[in-house]
Amino acid sequence: MSSVHSSPTSASACSPVPPADPPPEVVARLRAAGCVFAEDEARLLVATARTPDDLAAMVGRRVAGLPLEHVLGWAEFHGLRVAVDPGVFVPRRRTEFLVDRAAALAPPGAVVVDLCCGSGALGAALAAELDGAELYAADIDPAAVRCARRNVPAGARVYEGDLYAPLPAALRGRVDILLANVPYVPTEEVGLLPPEARIHEARVALDGGEDGLDVLRRVTAGAPGWLAAGGSLLVETSERQAAGAARTFAGSGLVPRVATSRELYATVVIGTRP
Repeated sequence: MSSVHSSPTSASACSPVPPADPPPEVVARLRAAGCVFAEDEARLLVATARTPDDLAAMVGRRVAGLPLEHVLGWAEFHGLRVAVDPGVFVPRRRTEFLVDRAAALAPPGAVVVDLCCGSGALGAALAAELDGAELYAADIDPAAVRCARRNVPAGARVYEGDLYAPLPAALRGRVDILLANVPYVPTEEVGLLPPEARIHEARVALDGGEDGLDVLRRVTAGAPGWLAAGGSLLVETSERQAAGAARTFAGSGLVPRVATSRELYATVVIGTRP
């Protein structure tokens, strides 16, 4: 994570966490609250706070259970410092694997769409990897849309609405890379998530319906009409959902394959339009 001294206004490259020992009283408060990486979190809070009063308030919010990224106002993702506002889904490190797979597939000057974009982290990260990418993003959550507009590069467009509905019709048949970090937690398992996610992130970004694949099915059904020939849809799932997701891709006319990263505990289903 970065060591900047203020919340970001757009995604930017990260710098190392400062090595100085954090105040022991801050570490003690965080450790007492159950923060496993209390020293690291304390360093980040100290580096981000503008004043001692600001630091005290930030520590108080963290001790009260807010996600560290919401307290800091940013998250590290794929080498970028991404703004993350309160209530907005925090990008997970495992999703960097999805970005890597997308970068490997993208042609020069790719047209990229980031659906269910949340903070816009995926689209911003992929655009940073590609030369001349044309980026569009969309999310149904107004708070996420406001956040994403701060993170995507100049010239990118972020729309508010349900999946494909707000996208310009001119994109139909032109999309080379369609990213969709859809919610995939089964409804009955949302209550089992850590409180940081369950309480402080929008439910619409977590709940994937009875089997966790409801939104994935809707995205997949619409994908062939938006993808260019040879274009690919990439979706993150759990390992146990991957086979069902791949069948859904095939049923929509996409050629599916599953990619996994043991290091990041990540599973990505890729479907290519013939």
